[in-house]
This record gives sequence, structure tokens and C-alpha cells, in this order.
Amino acid sequence: MNVTTSTLSLTVADVEASRDFFRTHLGYEVAMADDRFCSLTRADAAVDIVLLRKGTDVLPAEQRDREAGGLIVALTVCGLVAEEARLRAAGAPITMPLREEPWGERLFQMTDPNGVIVQLVEWAVPDPGTDESECTAMQVATPAADDITVTPNATMTSLAAPSSGSAELSTWTVAMDADTTGPEHSISREQVWTVTTGALEVTCDGRTEKVSAGQTLILPPALVRRIHAPEQTEAHVSMRCDGTVSVPGTEGSRELPWAR
Repeated sequence: MNVTTSTLSLTVADVEASRDFFRTHLGYEVAMADDRFCSLTRADAAVDIVLLRKGTDVLPAEQRDREAGGLIVALTVCGLVAEEARLRAAGAPITMPLREEPWGERLFQMTDPNGVIVQLVEWAVPDPGTDESECTAMQVATPAADDITVTPNATMTSLAAPSSGSAELSTWTVAMDADTTGPEHSISREQVWTVTTGALEVTCDGRTEKVSAGQTLILPPALVRRIHAPEQTEAHVSMRCDGTVSVPGTEGSRELPWAR
């Protein structure tokens, strides 16, 4: 099965009211419509929305008189604080103000004219020593001795991470001696590896690729990978700083010390 798009169908009493809400406040465009139906879309990764008027016979008989309820349309965005300020200034019906949950989720909610709850979400990385205003200032980070982690297979030097002032990304260098191989593991976030000297042989999801100096490898999240250095090699790695590592055959996950 190859899923090309995802669509959420909402049954509402007033299709036009919800249509105008999604167009005015959330940038959706009408893909097609008639008097009982409206299909909304955006050019980015947001889920498509279909609005169906209550009573429409395309709905199962037992659901024709029900309206969308008990669900939340959640859209993950960047710059949540700015989005909340923009929408509030535009008079959007914000029914839950901006808040941050203990597990690192920032969110606020709006309710459309038909009672549909739309939640805008941004995943925050807690940094107790840095307030939001400080995160907007340019910073220069210099690696120190504490930023170097040595394992039997490689040496990692942290360049930027929450501990050094980064709010979203972690970057580090990896140095591996010739003929060394790291353990099988998976990472919860996408990683981008750029080999600066030498070469790596990376096996991921049953496929092996050789990545030479000057080439960049994009590793998808959650797939088991193994990294081998056939020669002395250095690489630069970038990842969202909330990524965690898991090892097959063991329970749970843990942070990467050089990325936190």
C-alpha cells in the first residue's frame, strides 16, 4: 500500500462557516466543493480536510445526524508563539491559551463555528537555564573537554546542543579509526551525516551504502542502522535535539550524551 495523502473528514452543520474558518485563520484553500461538501487542502504537510454537511447520504445512516465531536485537529508548526500572536491579533477564537506540558509539548487551541477544535503544536526542548528571549540572540559555542565523549568505536565532539544554547538542533563530529564498527541501534529522529574525511559503510533497513568524503547521508528515524569505518574517518552529524537512541534487544531508549 502506498498512501499518497491523508484526509480528515468532519461532519458539520454549517460547511461554509468551517470552510471560512480554515481558509481565514489556517491558510487552507478550497480544492473542490458543492452545496453539501467542501474539500480543503494546503501545499505543505498539513492533513487535508473534508467538510460534510450533517445529513448527507454519503455518511453511514447511523452517523448522518452526528457532528464532529470528541476529536482534535492537531497541526504541528514552527514558531508557535508567533502564530498564537498572529491569530489572536486577527480575532481568531482561541479557546485554550498557549501552554506547555511537562513532556515538552507546547500548544494552544481554537474552536471553529461548528465546535471543531484545532490545536497548534510545537515540540519544545526544556532548557531550565535559558528563557525564550535568550534563544533569539546569536550565540557562539566553543567545544570544551566535557563536550567530548569517547566510546570503544568512536569519539564524538558536541558542537551545539541544548546544554550550549541550541533550542532545536544538535550537531556533533564523529571520529572513527580504521576498521571500527558501531553497534546496531535506531534513532527516534532523522539524522544527516556529512563525511568530511575518509568513508563510511552504513547498513540501514537491510541496505548498505558507502558514503565518501564530501557526500551526505540522510538517515530516516526509527530504522535500525550499523555504521562501519573501513578507514580513518570523520563526519559531521545533525539531528533534532530531542532524539533518543534505542538498541535492539533492550528495553527503553536513552539520550545521546553529546546531543543533549
